[in-house]
Amino acid sequence: MSRYYQPEIETAPREKIIEIQNEKIVRQVRHVWDNVPYYRRLMEEKGVTPDDIKTIDDIKKLPFLSKADLRDAYPYGLLGTDLKNCVRIHSTSGTTGKRVVAFYTQHDIDLWEDCTARAIVAAGGTEDDVVQVCYGYGLFTGGSGLHGGSHKVGCLTLPMSSGNTERQIQFMMDLGSTILCCTPSYAAYIGESLAEMGYRPEDNKLKAGIFGAEPWTEEMRRDIEKKLGIKAYDIYGLTETSGPGVSYECEEQAGMHINEDHFYAEIIDPDTGEVLPEGEKGELVFTSLDKEAFPLLRDRTRDICVLSRRPCSCGRTHVRMSKPMGRSDDMLIIRGVNVFPSQIETVLLNEGYTPNYQIVLDRERNNDTFDVYVEVSADQFSDLMSQIQKMEKSLESALRTMLGIGPKVHLVAPKTITRSEGKAVRVIDKRKLHD
Repeated sequence: MSRYYQPEIETAPREKIIEIQNEKIVRQVRHVWDNVPYYRRLMEEKGVTPDDIKTIDDIKKLPFLSKADLRDAYPYGLLGTDLKNCVRIHSTSGTTGKRVVAFYTQHDIDLWEDCTARAIVAAGGTEDDVVQVCYGYGLFTGGSGLHGGSHKVGCLTLPMSSGNTERQIQFMMDLGSTILCCTPSYAAYIGESLAEMGYRPEDNKLKAGIFGAEPWTEEMRRDIEKKLGIKAYDIYGLTETSGPGVSYECEEQAGMHINEDHFYAEIIDPDTGEVLPEGEKGELVFTSLDKEAFPLLRDRTRDICVLSRRPCSCGRTHVRMSKPMGRSDDMLIIRGVNVFPSQIETVLLNEGYTPNYQIVLDRERNNDTFDVYVEVSADQFSDLMSQIQKMEKSLESALRTMLGIGPKVHLVAPKTITRSEGKAVRVIDKRKLHD
């Protein structure tokens, strides 16, 4: 079987890719202008009309979309088609607890699954493979995205979702899973669990893993590869643009190929918005070239990375992006979940606590630890010492409801958290996430 899922586009000459992008951007801008009043207003404010967009190079004339726009337009403001044409939503957390809700037509889902199918084939997947999907299903895009791509390739798909590691391992060993799809931290945990159960790497039938949704280092990649006896591939995506499969690694493991026939990537200076030349580090911006239901133009991802058109030994001609090297905002990714410090502050104030807090992140056995230290007021501290543990549990529950992930809360005495003369140090991240 071919090592490409759609060879005619994955290996297309540069001129062909640009031709596709030129055709799609003209059509997509017109679609957005006609169907998304929110974005049309942004264009009008910038003095741009669809007639100004004749080629992909004209994209820089268009306004950016920010996280604030996604929040302000919630839930239907960026919808690009009648709701009756939509068949699904997915969602991720936003800065203030308002979630980003992305809509999909069947056409959007088909194209998304083509993208994840490309990633599976790039990792060596064929119709003979058994793909174990341990990403979360539901509102999270990970499970559904890889599940659909696995079907497109013709693999036997195990829709395991996340958690219940004992069952994951039972099915992996009994059904002979060959490709594992999950977060890198969970892959590392599965590897450790297998070793504790007495299995050696050669005892399983896995050959590859497709891991994303959180930052991970080359050191972690090699550790996972050694523990599971596999080759570990990175995959990237955002709910706003569809989900995993916007880009993916090939066997060279040197950057992720962006599916340029569906997503146009730019690198900008995060402060000025100026488009930067190839090879320079900046903020990644994506335009969805053919999404119908949620057609975002120039969406600022806040991920910092570099693009490269250096020829790849795999034969794919699509531009590659580096692993994200950080963020231009304050978003944290903890166990695959987007967390904003502002969300934590909102909960603290709503629950009657001071806004003096500190988030401490670390990594133990390749799993993120998430602790929140909160100062109580002098009154709370003196009156409620006997109830501290109960208060901590209550606050943990409130934070889990807001974030979708549960931190360990520590209520501490007044003036315990170090004050800064400048910007308060809200986050101490001890994880080694970048080489």
